[in-house]
Amino acid sequence: MTLTESDLFAMKGVNEQMTLSEVEQIYLPLTRLLSMYFEATHRLRTATHYFLGNPEAKLPFVLGIGGSVAVGKSTVSRVLQTLLSQLTEHPRVDLVTTDGFLYSNAVLEERGIMHRKGFPESYDVRRALEFLIDVKSGKSHVTAPVYSHLTYDIVPDRVQEVNRPDIMIFEGLNVLQGPQRQQGRSLAVSDFFDFSIYIDADAADIERWYIDRFMTLRETVFADLRSYFHKYSALTDAEALATARRIWRDVNYVNLKENIEPTRERAHLILRKDPQHEIASVWLRKL
Repeated sequence: MTLTESDLFAMKGVNEQMTLSEVEQIYLPLTRLLSMYFEATHRLRTATHYFLGNPEAKLPFVLGIGGSVAVGKSTVSRVLQTLLSQLTEHPRVDLVTTDGFLYSNAVLEERGIMHRKGFPESYDVRRALEFLIDVKSGKSHVTAPVYSHLTYDIVPDRVQEVNRPDIMIFEGLNVLQGPQRQQGRSLAVSDFFDFSIYIDADAADIERWYIDRFMTLRETVFADLRSYFHKYSALTDAEALATARRIWRDVNYVNLKENIEPTRERAHLILRKDPQHEIASVWLRKL
């Protein structure tokens, strides 16, 4: 165990609870499990390349992490990124979020789906697939768009470079969805995962966490004049509470029930949280 309280504090999201004890009991064993999958996958790829008589290329192990808004995906991703990078082999671990593959606000406005931001149709799935194909093909200097939570939009002329990492974590709301065949696609983002994790919790608990986070952000990030949500910083407590509940009811809860939660059983592993934001159970799919 190499993490300190200050390390963990820097990784946690707004109003999220995670202790070093939980990291030691849950995330350290999970890191060891992932390292076993990482090593086994590498051996299989080496054997396959040998069988085919092809030179072996360095291909990243891709870990997908999905779940609802406010369930703690980003914190879990950052903790696992840190722990995995501290394995004996010291693998290089990159973290990429699907936020960067959202269409820009201008495109969403043009298509009349700004209110559906975060739903499957708000993502440039083709670009995400092209990115994953390049990464899994062993290409160097692959780039992903960058998203700003402050401006609530894609950052122009800025990209994140992924240069043949040993492990890449791909985190987002809808990463476990199957192919969107009605749009003529036969591939899904999840097809490129070597292992996947779904962060689960009761919808009522997630709603409470979302509202608590909204109320905290109203007094912090939203107060920044550059923030897309600056208008919410002037709301009274009652108005802010009503706004957060409305956004959850009309947007996030609908997305959870229609698109996110139905993909839960597609994950290799499910981390189930209790009302205190702590992991209550871990479900590993039988091989």
